[in-house]
Amino acid sequence: MSSGTSQKLESKEFKMECSSVVKEKEKKALEFIEYVTTNADEVQKQVLAEILAQNAGVEYLQRHGLGGRTDADSFKKLVPAITHEDIRPDISRIANGDKSPILCSYPISEFLTSSGTSGGERKLIPTIEEEFDRRSFFYSLLMPVMNKHIPGLDQGKAMYFLFIKSESATPGGLRARTAITSYFKSTHFINRTIEEDPYMNYTSPNDTILCLDNYQSMYSQILCGLCLHKEVVRVGATFGSVFIRAIQFLENNWPILCNDIRTGTLNPEITDQLVRDSVMKILKPDPVLADFIEAECRKKPWKGIITRLWPNTMCIEAIVTGTLSSYVPTLEYYGHGLPLVSSFYASSEAYFGINLNPLCKPSEVSYTLIPTMAFFEFLPVKQSDIVGDTSPYPGARSPLNEKEREELVDLIDVKLGEEYELVVTTYAGLYRYKVGDILQVAGFKNKAPHFHFIGRKNVALSIEADKTDEAELKRAVEKAVINHLRPLNASLVDYTAYADKSTVPGHYVIFWEYIVHNEGSKSTNQVIPPSVFEDCCLTMEESLDSVYRQGRVADKSIGPLEIRIVERGTFDSLMDYAISSGASMSQYKTPRSVKTAPILDLLNSKVVSNHYSPKCPTWAPKG
Repeated sequence: MSSGTSQKLESKEFKMECSSVVKEKEKKALEFIEYVTTNADEVQKQVLAEILAQNAGVEYLQRHGLGGRTDADSFKKLVPAITHEDIRPDISRIANGDKSPILCSYPISEFLTSSGTSGGERKLIPTIEEEFDRRSFFYSLLMPVMNKHIPGLDQGKAMYFLFIKSESATPGGLRARTAITSYFKSTHFINRTIEEDPYMNYTSPNDTILCLDNYQSMYSQILCGLCLHKEVVRVGATFGSVFIRAIQFLENNWPILCNDIRTGTLNPEITDQLVRDSVMKILKPDPVLADFIEAECRKKPWKGIITRLWPNTMCIEAIVTGTLSSYVPTLEYYGHGLPLVSSFYASSEAYFGINLNPLCKPSEVSYTLIPTMAFFEFLPVKQSDIVGDTSPYPGARSPLNEKEREELVDLIDVKLGEEYELVVTTYAGLYRYKVGDILQVAGFKNKAPHFHFIGRKNVALSIEADKTDEAELKRAVEKAVINHLRPLNASLVDYTAYADKSTVPGHYVIFWEYIVHNEGSKSTNQVIPPSVFEDCCLTMEESLDSVYRQGRVADKSIGPLEIRIVERGTFDSLMDYAISSGASMSQYKTPRSVKTAPILDLLNSKVVSNHYSPKCPTWAPKG
């Protein structure tokens, strides 16, 4: 037998052996999900007991009178539900170098930066080293569920566009970075073996993912995905918006990419040596492939471009719930029949749940919370009392106030169809922490509920990771008016906003109605030069938080802010519409963000001019 034949047999036997190991792990993963969802109450009690026993002596719990007690009744009676603002002093102490057991008995290994904001900056979420094991295990549950519904996903590669962000250090020397960045830079990810976890078999080499330069990272990841196009069985990104951005990057750069593939040489704009070295292990001269890609990219329109360039693709994976649902039509256009899968639900605080029905329609996605990840409680939520929110502006919801608030509800006690704010207690030192996500109970997997993600509480605008609330939007508008309109004897009559995701990247749109106070004459919108409104746009962007500004400057995930000047009387017309639709005159308030088509159609019909931020706001990574 020749050595070549022997190697082939060994390779085949090795693959069969690996496949057997993978199948056994998948079986155990599905059995685990079945067990913890069947015994959700017992598992949750055990999780809380472990957290309280582990952290019994920490300062925070002692402060609330537990005195070393670790029983659930005392915990629920004495420890309040909190927001990040309530523990900011504790977080600051840890960030400044205090190593005493303030929140957690284990050392805080780093801070994960939440996409939410606190005081205009990212929230710092404490984590501990053992959380990597918990999150890695969570990821290991995804492929068994996916493979059950879409067989064969473990037999190829994922063209998944993955990116990290810059990190900073606190005064005490702890790293502060996003949860995604933390995971991708961890040994759990870097040293993963594909044989053990085929879910992590990507077309993108590690160095292309870990490159901080967005252009070089995107370019090299797309190039590798094209070179390996026959091996790709699934495509995607963390968010639907990111994947669309990658496809549009391909649309703008395919001639250069084709040249690289045709000649086997890498674009000189890719200067990161680690990226170049890793890409050159994949890139080989292939004129036939280059001609194929060129022919497909020249065809217009680009409907179905994914299945045309990556013919073995079985699904698109991307989160498209909540505010990201607006990207579904574009993804379906590019995918032309491919299933669109939102596979999991997670945050900086903890990883929460898995979509156990990945082939469901995007509008029907729900996530089953895995009871071992944290201790889960739920704060009941009611429909807003503002009538204007229930008719022309549906979807606005608010947590019950202190007098109305019921006791927090345990995981197995939530009711079908009801809405709740998620509250978590984690191993890393968050206790009855209100995450800010509003969930609706969609059903049950055994005794564990699964939830529709409704959205973030108090978020007025969001394109991707950014989350701008009404107060922050108000401050930004006021600063622009004070700096640029008042010196011209002008003032703002009213304003509202929406996140326009019809463009890629999406951008904030602010509708403004203003008046110039010229005695004895009627004001017109043409009185103020366009450059003034452009300055207003930039001032607003400078006033928004660092998450927004990083999206604009570094990630390019948010486009320039736009002000649309509307004609006089527009907001009177908006109120008239609300009242005609059932709102009460006495209760009506101008909504600070709008989403529904009739409202947007009304506002857009009144637009007299459009103005955009002339440049990016200032932003620099902390280090």
